[in-house]
Amino acid sequence: MPNQQTLDHVFRALADPTRRAVIERLVLGPATVSELAAPSSMALPSFLQHLAVLERSGLVRSDKAGRVRTVRLETKTLERAEGWMSTQRRLWTSRLDQLDAYVKSLDREERSAASRGAPAAPRAARRARPHPRKDEKA
Repeated sequence: MPNQQTLDHVFRALADPTRRAVIERLVLGPATVSELAAPSSMALPSFLQHLAVLERSGLVRSDKAGRVRTVRLETKTLERAEGWMSTQRRLWTSRLDQLDAYVKSLDREERSAASRGAPAAPRAARRARPHPRKDEKA
């Protein structure tokens, strides 16, 4: 699992649309700085600053042969970020599934009570958690 500082750099780098466009282009394969800068309307020095951010974050690396600098995507860094996002997705899917199950159980209890002619539980009682959180004592 990547450390927090690495993730911070990756997500900060990906927060900019110019840098995301560079990543999208590099998915197709390596490209020269000139090729990457061509779709952008900014001056080359400004564009190079964007490439520097991507390199510092570990998302790309560049090699220089003569006067030509070629930039390549570092897929391992993207895979680490994707792994973190997948873990978060699984965690929140699980939490939302638990919430959904809890709400459905409340609904079933309410319908069951209504069918027996029992008065519905007060709203405050329906909102009470059925189980204490892990950090609370029962």
